[in-house]
Amino acid sequence: MANRGRRRGERLPINAEINVVSLIDVMMLLMVIFMITAPIMQGGVDVALPKAEARPLEAKSGLVVTVNRAGEIFVDKDKLTYEQFRASFKALASQHGKNGVYLRADQGVPYGMVVRVLAVMRASGSTDVGLVAEPEDMPR
Repeated sequence: MANRGRRRGERLPINAEINVVSLIDVMMLLMVIFMITAPIMQGGVDVALPKAEARPLEAKSGLVVTVNRAGEIFVDKDKLTYEQFRASFKALASQHGKNGVYLRADQGVPYGMVVRVLAVMRASGSTDVGLVAEPEDMPR
């Protein structure tokens, strides 16, 4: 058997180039997937926040209490009844509310319900309580 164009013991030249075209394709696909899924992953309970003319605050990672239109109370994403919320909020605030506590209430929630939730928050000793609202559309 004869080797064409190569003698015995002679090695083929090494190709040291890496084909990155396929790696770029995979990276671009992953980037598109992350761009689509990132807005979806913003967790929380869906509420229509009231609009108010206020300057935005710095974003902090505090404990978020949400009251939806049906009057259901959520601490972060955990649904609680009012009695469960009243009984457990002090412990939750001491564990997770070191950077403040934020109350997100739907604009359709009765004022009395918001005051009751806010009273529990204040009675727990939380001094840094923020009410979350959407900014008003400013006329141009």
